[in-house]
Amino acid sequence: MKQLSGTDSRKISVIVAYFLIYVVWGSTYYFIGVALRGLPPFLLGAFRFTTAGLLLLLWCWYRGEPVFKKSLIKKSAISGIVLLFIDMAVVMLAQKYVSSSLVAIIASSTAIWIMALDAPMWKKNFRSPAVIAGILIGFFGVMMLYIEQFSSDNQPGEHREYGVLLLIFGCISWAIGTLYAKYRSSHEEEVNAFAGSAWQMLFASAMFWVFAVFSGDIVNTDLQAVPTTSWLSLAYLIIFGSIMAYSAYVWLLKVRPATEVATHAYVNPFVAVFIGVTLGNENVTWIQLAGLVVILLSVMLINRKRKGEL
Repeated sequence: MKQLSGTDSRKISVIVAYFLIYVVWGSTYYFIGVALRGLPPFLLGAFRFTTAGLLLLLWCWYRGEPVFKKSLIKKSAISGIVLLFIDMAVVMLAQKYVSSSLVAIIASSTAIWIMALDAPMWKKNFRSPAVIAGILIGFFGVMMLYIEQFSSDNQPGEHREYGVLLLIFGCISWAIGTLYAKYRSSHEEEVNAFAGSAWQMLFASAMFWVFAVFSGDIVNTDLQAVPTTSWLSLAYLIIFGSIMAYSAYVWLLKVRPATEVATHAYVNPFVAVFIGVTLGNENVTWIQLAGLVVILLSVMLINRKRKGEL
C-alpha cells in the first residue's frame, strides 16, 4: 500500500478539521437547545468544559506532551475566557429567547467580524475582489436570514431582542478571541494545540462554575430530574463539540488564515437549520433557504483564492 506523503497527510488533516468545524459544530446548536431543557446555562457549560478539558488534558499528558508549561497555561487562560466562556455563555443564554436556528444564523456574522478586525490581513484581504465580494454577499445572505427568521421565529418566550443583542456581543467576543489565539499564542500553543485547547476549556469551565454558583444554577437544579435527552446531548457536546470540533478549530487557526477558518460561521447555519427542521420541528421558509444558498456562494468566493494553498 502506498504510504501517504507529509503533504497528503496534511491535506487530509485539514479536510477532516474543516468537516468538524463546518458540520459537527453546526449540529451543536440543536443539541445545546436540547441540553438546556434540563440543565441551566452556566451549569451546562461547567459540566461540558470541565469534562472535555480534563479528558483532553489527560490524553495529551498520556502522549507525553508538556502540558504544564507556564506560558502555555497563561496564554490559554486568556483565550479560554474570551473565546470560549463569553461566547458559549452568550449562546446558551440567548437560547432562552430565540430558537437554535436563529442562534446559528446570527452567529454566522462572526466571519464578518473576524474579517473586519483582522488588521494584519487587511492589505491582503481587501485587495482581493473575490474575498471582498464573498464578505459582502455573505453579509447580504445573513441579512436575509435575520429578517425572515426573526419575523417567523416561533420560540416561546418574550424579549427576543435580548437574545439578538447577546448574540452580537458574543460574535464580537469570539472574533477577538479567535484573532488573539491566531496572533498572540505562544510557541508552546502552536506546538501543542490540543493541550492549549484543553487548558482553554478548563479556564472557561472555572468561569462557568463561578457563575453557576452565584446565579443559583447549582442549588436550583435537581440533577435527578434532568431528562435523559439532556444528558445525552451533553455527552455529544463534550465529545464531538468540544474535544473534536473545538480542538480542530484551534489547530486550523495555526495552519490556515483566520478569515478562511471563519467561514465555518457561514456554513454552520446549513446544518443547524437542517437539524432544527428535521429533528426540532422548527420553521424554515424559502427566503431563508435562498439566504443559505447566498451564504454558501460567499464561502466559495472567499476560499477560491486559497484552494491551492492546502
